[in-house]
Amino acid sequence: MKTLIKKYIIPVTLLVAITAQATAQRKRTANEKTVVKTTTTRTTVSKRVPSTKVTYKTPKKKVVSVRTIPNRTVIKHRGTNYYYANNKFYTQSRGRYIVIAPKVGFRIHVLPPNYKRVRFKNHNYYTAQGIFYVQVNNEYEVVEPEVGTVVYELPSDYEKVNLDGQTYYEYANVLYEKVQVNGTRAYEVVGIIDMD
Repeated sequence: MKTLIKKYIIPVTLLVAITAQATAQRKRTANEKTVVKTTTTRTTVSKRVPSTKVTYKTPKKKVVSVRTIPNRTVIKHRGTNYYYANNKFYTQSRGRYIVIAPKVGFRIHVLPPNYKRVRFKNHNYYTAQGIFYVQVNNEYEVVEPEVGTVVYELPSDYEKVNLDGQTYYEYANVLYEKVQVNGTRAYEVVGIIDMD
């Protein structure tokens, strides 16, 4: 009897179960569509956030500096000289040039390579390496992005920050929240850090 069960009954039972499962999976018609809804719980941040409320996950940021900048362009901004070369902005300190995020109002004549065009609320922004530009006549001016603007990548040297118990991403004083857009990871601007 045990041999009969092992030889015939168990294999037949498994075959029936597999066939029933395969049939159930095939009953879907070609016209059916699968709808996937993505819901995200969002905590809103007011547009301006005091720097005292933001806690950085890494206490010290690595400062990149160089001795010389070949083919640099001098940018005067509010009475101070800044430098632009190699698609980066620099300031001078103690005989060295330190990479900085450009101040709002800086203008350049040519956008950095690999810039992306971002359209939000009927405005065209150009973004490159985490910096937002708008075209003003024949130049491109650094601006703060509007809350709600979405980008699909952040510069490699972004920082994680904590604000009111939530984790956000910061680059050039712009706060981003990780979101999903059509199943793709993206980053939405949720606020600007006010530096004292």
